[in-house]
Amino acid sequence: MSFELTFECALDLRCAVAESPVYDERRNCLFLVDIGRGAVHRADLSGTGHVEWTFDHGACSIGLARSGRLVLAQRDRVVLFDPDSGAITAEIATIETERRDTRLNDGKVGPDGAFWVGTMHDVAADRRPVAALYRVSPAGAVERKIDDIICSNGLAWSGDGILLFHSDSRGPWIDRWRFDPATGALSDRRRLVVLDEASGRPDGAAMDAEGNYWSAGVSAGILNRFSPEGRLIEAHPFPVPAPTMPCFAGPDLKTLVVTSLRPAGVGEESRSGGIFLAPSPVAGVAVHRFDDRGL
Repeated sequence: MSFELTFECALDLRCAVAESPVYDERRNCLFLVDIGRGAVHRADLSGTGHVEWTFDHGACSIGLARSGRLVLAQRDRVVLFDPDSGAITAEIATIETERRDTRLNDGKVGPDGAFWVGTMHDVAADRRPVAALYRVSPAGAVERKIDDIICSNGLAWSGDGILLFHSDSRGPWIDRWRFDPATGALSDRRRLVVLDEASGRPDGAAMDAEGNYWSAGVSAGILNRFSPEGRLIEAHPFPVPAPTMPCFAGPDLKTLVVTSLRPAGVGEESRSGGIFLAPSPVAGVAVHRFDDRGL
């Protein structure tokens, strides 16, 4: 299936670095983070009901939890945040607290009920492959799963939960792994595609119900759609230069939501840093929830 997307900047919101959009079907709303301001935002898809929370230790990525809370990755810790009370209710784990040159980045809840989150080498220049991808269990066990990453990104699972897709935005590559939904074990790593500035370094990602992988080409102002084997199906032009992450929202998961960042030197009047919506003829894969029972 080939199609065109028509994006609208529907939410009256401009972020420094908007990331990690996730649709909460229970509340029928969207949550996302602004990494640049250390904030979590909530808004209805209509653009109403906007609420913002800021955090001293930052906000890097989020996922939904079974209790209705959010699992929140801060700079070097993973916590549970209750958007109903506006309070952090539990600290689950700390990660790479001994390093000041890395921070947590893209994170999502896997089919195994654990929170998967990667780090990035957080320096202005000479970025090196010192980061990693971690699995954080509900009990707080932290397991280092993939090494030698510069900027961990692009986490997404196939609808049946047996394939994990993962990228390094500075690699810049996209890999596919066999995934065990019961244990979180990884196997059979395969390099799907290597990209560049012109083709769109891979930032955040999402899966559609046809098994295709949507990757925000942050360096090229495009949204790439890849087959499970790494074939580029479509490259959709994006309204602003730097899209950061797509997600599928709405009761039918056919509203494509894409966050963006505001490049240096771009003024507040620009749509960069906005949240863009487009109707999609293909549905997305529903996200999983962190198993926080008892926490």
